[in-house]
Amino acid sequence: MTWSILARDGTGRFGVAIASRFFAVGALTVHTRRGVGALSTQALLNPLYGPKGMDLLAEGRSPQQVIDALVAADAGREHRQVHVLLAAGRPAAWTGSACIEWCGHHLGEDFSVAGNMLAGPQVVEATAEAFRSIRGDLAERLLAALAAGEAAGGDKRGKQAAALRIHADEDYPQLDIRVDDHEEPVRELQRLYAVSLERYQPFMACLAGRHDPAGITDRAVIEERIARFHRERAGAA
Repeated sequence: MTWSILARDGTGRFGVAIASRFFAVGALTVHTRRGVGALSTQALLNPLYGPKGMDLLAEGRSPQQVIDALVAADAGREHRQVHVLLAAGRPAAWTGSACIEWCGHHLGEDFSVAGNMLAGPQVVEATAEAFRSIRGDLAERLLAALAAGEAAGGDKRGKQAAALRIHADEDYPQLDIRVDDHEEPVRELQRLYAVSLERYQPFMACLAGRHDPAGITDRAVIEERIARFHRERAGAA
């Protein structure tokens, strides 16, 4: 019912983009943790995989060891799909034998794509190829990859929900956007991402965090940071 891409960049950030003909797909499927990794549980998803998987990764288990432990303890394993990406090294994935066709996964060096109930293998292939071929910001690469997968057919039942999460150097996500019910969820996700660039993302950088437990409270400084963010983006363009 879903396809997703997990990825990391050279700064230690993790990202997940996901789409499905299923309401609020980003609510229980997507899991990330600072300095640890990312995981998506799909098909007949098991919400317990997320917290347990993150804990196992934090203990030093490899993605394959995490998947082995999760599915070994789950009598419904053949109906599950899960993929896992660690802070370093190759990802791992499981697609159970009872997942509905087309189902499968693709593992790259710093990303993985997995999906089930898709229009065909071209959905995963197009998602992976778009991510590999595009350079730039992690979130924008993920959105482009998701759009490419949708253009290749996406979920064979249609469209309903999509989500994007970016986890950087804080215990909370840097960006967490969900489209729970929409006729064009991937397009709406792209629109919301563009809106987040106006004030939300530069404002988030001013909040209290691990390296500054008070954050920036001077509103004039916050406004200057937001203005600088836009100057830098304009210069990069």
